[in-house]
Amino acid sequence: MWKRFLKIACFIIIIGNSYYVNAQGAISGFYNKKTNITVVAGFGFEDSKNYFIGKEKSDLSRNLYSISLFGIYGISDRLNIQASLPYLSSNNQNGLQDAQFYLKYKAIEGTVKGNKLELSFATGFSFNVSDYNLGGLNDIGQQAKILETRALLHYQKQSGWFANVQSGFSFKFEEVPNSFPFTFKFGKASTKNYFDIWYDFQYAFGGIDYLGTPRPQNFKRIGVNYHKVGGTYHFPISKKSGIYVAPSYTITGRNVFQGFAYHVGWTYQI
Repeated sequence: MWKRFLKIACFIIIIGNSYYVNAQGAISGFYNKKTNITVVAGFGFEDSKNYFIGKEKSDLSRNLYSISLFGIYGISDRLNIQASLPYLSSNNQNGLQDAQFYLKYKAIEGTVKGNKLELSFATGFSFNVSDYNLGGLNDIGQQAKILETRALLHYQKQSGWFANVQSGFSFKFEEVPNSFPFTFKFGKASTKNYFDIWYDFQYAFGGIDYLGTPRPQNFKRIGVNYHKVGGTYHFPISKKSGIYVAPSYTITGRNVFQGFAYHVGWTYQI
């Protein structure tokens, strides 16, 4: 029965990671089998109506468009490697943003009353690919070099219902504040489709606020907190490919835009 769920789940493991700013967590509780390759091409649009200057809401707004490529390869059934690269555009700011690489390992797997319980660990690194601008609200990033660590606990029933939680530490170089991430996800993977709902949180340790002091501001030092919620729905269009849609909403935060985001994409298993 697990093989049937994994057949559809292999498309899903990469969807969350193709989002801008790692929405719904950096890694997934599902794994590619040995030598299996899964790729995704995605498109996103963020319609932000407000910006939190520090923690104070303002009426500053922006529209952000993204195109992303993502791939994952099964080195073994328990060890996967993944990579992603987004292209972002906001008003007159556009370009390739930050490449990201992760190694994910399933350290412990067992059963509880016939249901799966697994513990995974991951480490990754991200860095800016292009020398995009810094110094305004339409910037597409902070040119951060980030060393990521994650632990994920995944529970899945034989019916396909699952829940997982992940957290870790994001160590950021060159003045960008370190941060603490946390993600909870709940959903169901079946042979016909897949869906989930999730909550994503980030807390930055220190950093300055937008429009704060001293000036001129070093945008690498801005600290970003957020609370986000969203969901994903995926359905297969053939034995090897599928389509997903994934709306999300940034509820509140610090130095972050508030608003809806919409992502759609195509998945393919080689």
